[in-house]
Amino acid sequence: MTPQTALQTMREKTPLVHCITNYVAMNIAANVTLAAGASPAMLHAPEEVANFTPLAGALTINIGTLSAPWVDSMLIAAQTAQAHSVPWVLDPVAHFATPYRAKVAQDLLAQKPDIVRGNASEIIALAGGTGAGKGADSGDSVTDAQASATVLARAQGCVVAVTGPVDFVTDGTRQVTITGGADIMPKVTALGCSLTALMGAYAAVAPAFDATLAALVHFAEAGDRAARVSDGPGSFSVHFLDQLHALQPNDLDQGRVTWL
Repeated sequence: MTPQTALQTMREKTPLVHCITNYVAMNIAANVTLAAGASPAMLHAPEEVANFTPLAGALTINIGTLSAPWVDSMLIAAQTAQAHSVPWVLDPVAHFATPYRAKVAQDLLAQKPDIVRGNASEIIALAGGTGAGKGADSGDSVTDAQASATVLARAQGCVVAVTGPVDFVTDGTRQVTITGGADIMPKVTALGCSLTALMGAYAAVAPAFDATLAALVHFAEAGDRAARVSDGPGSFSVHFLDQLHALQPNDLDQGRVTWL
């Protein structure tokens, strides 16, 4: 499925996306999902996720701000998604920073996400390597992480997306890069986390590889267009949401995509 067809389908179906994400990202992740054309739900209570997850078109889990009850919710939701064939996306934020966080990431990875999205340092470490990350920031280049992403994708049977100035996506066999976006995007809190939510929106209507590619092209195109009319991070955030909403299927430029 092309990015153009995926966007058209997503807007026609308006899938429900169950987003378990961090405190910092909740608002922007919900707004990005809405602006793009899907319907976010941000609930995370362990008492209800098992009942709610099967109702969603996709699940996304971001481990940015962990606590024990949230970890319980994440594991229950991931297990439920797997049992009900609900596609789900894992965002292992800074999983290498503490032993607790590393264990949570591995426990979630064992639940077989359809897509794993992270920065270069996160993907290198998740594949068993040693990266140069500091907190949620990557200290490695996307190119440095390509081999690790391929190893991880083959081992887990999933799609792995390494995001940065030039994104890289692989399912262990196919490999693509996506160019675009804007240099100012890392200056806006939780845009990467919101990208994970957008991948969930596309995963609800398209195969995992196609969904990942569509989300990245949509994000890159909106970022490019928003940067042209923005004066700084604040105005960029507003224009970015506007562009996510305004973009039409034919606006998704496949010239951004290079097959390797």
